[in-house]
Amino acid sequence: MRKQLTYKVDILRPYINWVYFDYAWGVGGKGKETKVSLYADADEMLRVMNDSCKVRAVFRLCEANSDGDDIIVDGVRLPMLRQQNAAPSLCLADFVRPLASGNKDTVGIFATTCPLSDSLFDKLQQSYNIKNEDPYRKMLQQTLADRLAEAAAELMHLEVRRNYWGYAPEEDLSIEELHAEKFCGIRPAVGYPSLPDTSINFLLSDLLDMKSIGIRLTESGMMTPHASVSGLFISHSEARYFTIGKVGDDQLRDYARRRGIPVELMRRFIK
Repeated sequence: MRKQLTYKVDILRPYINWVYFDYAWGVGGKGKETKVSLYADADEMLRVMNDSCKVRAVFRLCEANSDGDDIIVDGVRLPMLRQQNAAPSLCLADFVRPLASGNKDTVGIFATTCPLSDSLFDKLQQSYNIKNEDPYRKMLQQTLADRLAEAAAELMHLEVRRNYWGYAPEEDLSIEELHAEKFCGIRPAVGYPSLPDTSINFLLSDLLDMKSIGIRLTESGMMTPHASVSGLFISHSEARYFTIGKVGDDQLRDYARRRGIPVELMRRFIK
């Protein structure tokens, strides 16, 4: 199953994790007045964005198995990395049913993006009566777009668990519980600690057709627009997040071989 979704900003507002917004602005420990003013500006900008911006998303539910440290999704191998300096030496492939079992599993792959168009910039300039570039509001728009892309991933994952995949149809979690990741399974994102290799996006893009929702990849696999998220949906009840940490030369060589990429190029992707 592959499905594209489009979300209006107002639909995503409740799913925004403001903790990361505060972190981006460095106001986590600041006084109440500073946050009140920032949040008022954010609220107004979200109102403007709701009329001019739609967040796009795509996911695909794939037949899957693990094979060693690879996850095979619809016949395509996604090589994973394993912890080398921490017990119990986890790899995301550990949470997918092994190929040797003879039984199929399911893994989801996804991407979301919040495009910032010229028309949206024009709308913002009109709304705020801005005649010249305003760095503050430009940064505010970017940080809100980042949060909206993450919020779309949150809402889409919820809908996948309850309906499209349906492995947790009775789930009834509050927004706080969603942000605390109390749901069954995990949603590891590319570039994050358990999935640090951004070049894996080249494989995900081929499977998802990221271009269909306006995502382009740089030479290193970074996504543009910047406010984009990609990753995996894994349903295993014992799956959890972890940090890969330092990758040794032995694993780097093996990983490069599995990816079909020269070791020195692979070293640039995994820093």
